[in-house]
Amino acid sequence: MSAADFEALARQRLPDAHYDFFAGGAGEESTLRANTAAYSRIELLPRVLRAVGEPDPAAVLLGMRSRLPILLSPTAFHRLAHVDGELATARAAASAGVVMIVSMASTTAVERIARVGATLWFQLYMQSDLAFTEHVVKRAESAGCRALVVTADSPAFGIRDRDRRNGFHDLPDGLRCENMVDDSGHARPIEMFAGMSWEHLAWLRQITSLPLVLKGILHPADAALAVEHRVDAIMVSNHGGRQLDTVPATIDVLPEIAAAVRGRVPLIVDGGVRRGTDVVKALALGADAIGIGRPAVWGLAAGGADGVRAVLDELRDEMTTAMALLGARNLAEIDAKLVRRP
Repeated sequence: MSAADFEALARQRLPDAHYDFFAGGAGEESTLRANTAAYSRIELLPRVLRAVGEPDPAAVLLGMRSRLPILLSPTAFHRLAHVDGELATARAAASAGVVMIVSMASTTAVERIARVGATLWFQLYMQSDLAFTEHVVKRAESAGCRALVVTADSPAFGIRDRDRRNGFHDLPDGLRCENMVDDSGHARPIEMFAGMSWEHLAWLRQITSLPLVLKGILHPADAALAVEHRVDAIMVSNHGGRQLDTVPATIDVLPEIAAAVRGRVPLIVDGGVRRGTDVVKALALGADAIGIGRPAVWGLAAGGADGVRAVLDELRDEMTTAMALLGARNLAEIDAKLVRRP
């Protein structure tokens, strides 16, 4: 089953408002559509007679071995998709040997997710209350998360027409953002902090030893600044088309960002990846790994942990088949010579 097949199943099983929350984007959803369409415009250019054997898709991300160059990008509210929520997603990540980035807006506490045994990174929205921000970071550290993914593209909340039409503005009774619970037991709302600046990265360096991944970079100048500010990795992302509509597809800006970074830090790209061939194209154009968001959610809604694992297995099969047909034995042999951009 392809990601599209899983989405069709999820569409049948989810209430309209919950499906639209996961599927929708900002404004007229131009960027949402562009993220996937951009991959279709990129062509693969195979090499032959290269004795590829069985291609090896394993990757190393920030010193951590992964069976695939694929991470589960942070997505909110998994318990809207399946009763087991983030626990099911983490089980799939653990069994597939890939990293799961736990959303700050998770409906399961990071401590419970960590007990599943997956390799976890933690997504952070910087809050203006620095003491509470430090509290959240320390929870992630104590739970065993191995990197901090700082979201930089959210000084304001994107305008999402589907959610407004559906009146979907908060979680239903019985669910809350468990990672936002303070010492009083109250779950705070996540603040879109317009005052966030480069200085906050320096502050994070002071309070944590975790590697810092900066998520939400689209401009090459910001990528260069991120390297200057000693981030450990950059995540090229437009928030799945959910923040500012009409920004470019991430795969289209990836080569420019790769040129600005010049290999000094790893690059991860998310947005629009639906097939294993998309993974190969992103790697060829400068990514060290890719993130998937919606495909994992569709798998979760369709079949819980087994559904998420099936999505990952399909991407692995498609990717290794593409590698064999391209003549690439491992990730190091996937480069720009294997793609064309007409």
